[in-house]
Formats: sequence, structure tokens, C-alpha cells
Amino acid sequence: MTHDALIVQQPAGAARQLVLLFHGLGADAHDLRPVGQRLALAYPQALVVSVRAPYPCDFGFGYQWISSVDIDDARRIERVRAEMTGFVQEIRRWQRQAGLGPEATVLVGFSQGAMMVLEAVSHAGGTALAGRIVALAGRYAQLPEEAPAETTLFFVHGKADEVVHHGCTVEAARHLLSLGADVVADVVPGVGHTIDSEMLERVVERLRTHIPKRHWEAAMRGAPPDSGATQ
Repeated sequence: MTHDALIVQQPAGAARQLVLLFHGLGADAHDLRPVGQRLALAYPQALVVSVRAPYPCDFGFGYQWISSVDIDDARRIERVRAEMTGFVQEIRRWQRQAGLGPEATVLVGFSQGAMMVLEAVSHAGGTALAGRIVALAGRYAQLPEEAPAETTLFFVHGKADEVVHHGCTVEAARHLLSLGADVVADVVPGVGHTIDSEMLERVVERLRTHIPKRHWEAAMRGAPPDSGATQ
């Protein structure tokens, strides 16, 4: 399935990074334009794309990745899994179009979009999907059983979020750390279910300054890190 998308930034030359944005429930690709524009400033050689969910929202406005009607934990897991093949294929399609691999790919999701990108890493068929994942005000449908070896996960969540409780981020971060994952989690006081300027600047700072655990480990072994690092 090919999704509609908004190209936020098309670099003049060959792209060196690919940044894909995935919006929340009841929104569309334009809602994350400000996030894409800020990341475009930080990465002027990146192809920055905001991808629209494939289904009209059940609530009569915007779009959705999965239905939230009569949702519970079991239905959430089932519905997400049903969409994962097409979702991962869409990410791979953009990678082919950009001529870039997973290490040069950043996936950014908000709310339901964050859940989709988090789950996609666990459903990528045993191969790396993206070098970095940014989950904004999101959660897993189901916590993973293994740490993604080639992915750094960044969580940023408002402490006053009344839609997706910030405890979901705290629980996910603790679980991932117990698995040995490369994870950074920030809970921002006073912020609700939104992406405010403080959260956005926190994302940019983390992306630009955090050295992936796998690169540190490669350096300690005296081996070069994977090519295509997105700094």
C-alpha cells in the first residue's frame, strides 16, 4: 500500500539522511509539518517526508493508522500487527527512493504514529529498519521481547499528557534498558498530549548529540562504525 505524503524538504543534491514523520490519530501529514521543518533546519541534506495514514479516522476527521473503536490491549495488538507488513513496506519504499539504508533513516512518530514506528522495529523481519526512532507521546502496543541491536530509541513525553500517560514511556524505557537496548527517555513537566517547542528542541538536541551505543561499542573493539551515520 502506498500512502499519501507531504515532502517537507527535498535537498538539492543526493539526500544524506531520510527523516520520515508519522502523525497521530485524527490528523494528517500537514500536522507534523512544523516538526519536519525544524528537523530540516537541523539536517539540510535530509529528505524529510510526512506520511499520511491510509484510513479515514473513525471520528469523522483526519486519518488513522488503526481503528480506535472499542479498543483494548488485545485488539490494539491485533490491529497493529495486521498493518505492520504494509507499514514496513512503506518505509522501505522511501528508503529505496532516497537511495539510503536503515542507518541513515530516522523515524519520528507522534501518539498513534509513535506506536506504529515502535512496533515496526520489532516486526521488520529480523533486519534493521532505522538507525533512530523518535517516539513522541507514544507507547508500544506490546513491549518487545528483544532489543533492536541497530536502532537507538528516543522517547519524549509530556508529564501532563491525559491521552497517553507518560508512564507508558517510563515503563518502555525501563524494559528496553533491561534488554540492553540503546534508549534515551525524557519526560517534560507541564506538557500535555502535544509537541511543544521544548519537546521539539529536546528531540533535535538528542538527535544531534547522542552517540549511538553501537558506535561506542564498535570504537571500543577498534572497528569502524556502520557507514551512513546521520550526524
